[in-house]
Amino acid sequence: MFISDNWQDYELIDSGNGEKLERWGKTTVVRPEPAAFWPHEPWPETDAFYTRSGTGGGKWTLRRPLPDKWRIAYGLKNGPKLVFSLSSMGFKHTGVFPEQAANWDYLCAEVMRLKESGKSPRLLNLFAYTGGATLAMAAAHPAEIVHVDAAKGMLGKARDNLKLSRLDDVTVRFLADDAEKFVKREIRRGRRYDGIVLDPPTYGRGPGGEMWRLEEHLFLLLSQLSQLLPDAGPAFVLLNTYSGLTPGNAETCLKLALAQHGGTYETDELGLHGTLRGIPLSLGLTTRWTR
Repeated sequence: MFISDNWQDYELIDSGNGEKLERWGKTTVVRPEPAAFWPHEPWPETDAFYTRSGTGGGKWTLRRPLPDKWRIAYGLKNGPKLVFSLSSMGFKHTGVFPEQAANWDYLCAEVMRLKESGKSPRLLNLFAYTGGATLAMAAAHPAEIVHVDAAKGMLGKARDNLKLSRLDDVTVRFLADDAEKFVKREIRRGRRYDGIVLDPPTYGRGPGGEMWRLEEHLFLLLSQLSQLLPDAGPAFVLLNTYSGLTPGNAETCLKLALAQHGGTYETDELGLHGTLRGIPLSLGLTTRWTR
């Protein structure tokens, strides 16, 4: 498992009974986590908790007042601190997926590797959310990053995080666009990217109402992304998903799509260790291709 174990400002304290107990800076919360189906002993009272609604969605309940926004930082293992603005968002979210820190360390190191090879890396981040991967790549100061997300509100949060991290001197293009349409246009333009990151949802809609279904669209998108990679030289692709794909199937999908490019693959679950009992919690799946 790729474990994100270098946090100071975040802590997975424990998990169980379909929930997880967390610390975000000085704020403690309980959020739903269906993957944690084992039992746990009673937990102490937290600052806030999120409960799901039987009709969809849910709500935050605050036991103590929380600021509208607060910040946490993550120190990259071979880079600077990334700073994120948090808030109690809908669907239990805060604006950061802390298990992704293992991928952030990898991405920063990969961009450094590309630069050491003599490249001026151009990088693409699709389904980019609030920009964790964008910040991690920006920390290595590439030539350019293109950050694409269908939700304009997420672009604003990503810009804020870039500025908070003091990385706003890096060239980042923030685009509200449908990922599939954007990639097709880039192919027609003859563009190439030395590194590509994508974190597609199981279901989603583009800004124009375009429907995305992972099992129907992922392989085609990966095949199209293959056309955006350089024909030779160092490059990388990181595919992350929370869809329930098995590690073997995710890696097979990427291998078939990138067959012409050679390279090596590494696939594993992505997760965190609970500090109270040491229980690992698997939260996602990552496949990495490097050449």
